[in-house]
Amino acid sequence: MAAADKRKRTATGRVVSNKMDKTVTVLIERRVKHPVYGKYLTRSSKLHAHDEDNVCQIGDLVTVAESRPISRSKTWTLVEVVEQAAVV
Repeated sequence: MAAADKRKRTATGRVVSNKMDKTVTVLIERRVKHPVYGKYLTRSSKLHAHDEDNVCQIGDLVTVAESRPISRSKTWTLVEVVEQAAVV
């Protein structure tokens, strides 16, 4: 079972929304090099992740892992909260 867990795709990003029940929206940003000009560009994508205990807050840095489809748009689950957001 441990070997199967290591093959799961993981991603790290910031929580941008936690308004849904047991679901968070995570913004994943990555830097890619332009093929002609060589400039680094920031590309982003938003994922819906399953948060069973509703522990995430907006601004948290989280790690998510790919899983079976939980709903129409949710195919990722929360692994851990890497960094809590600063409370203002």
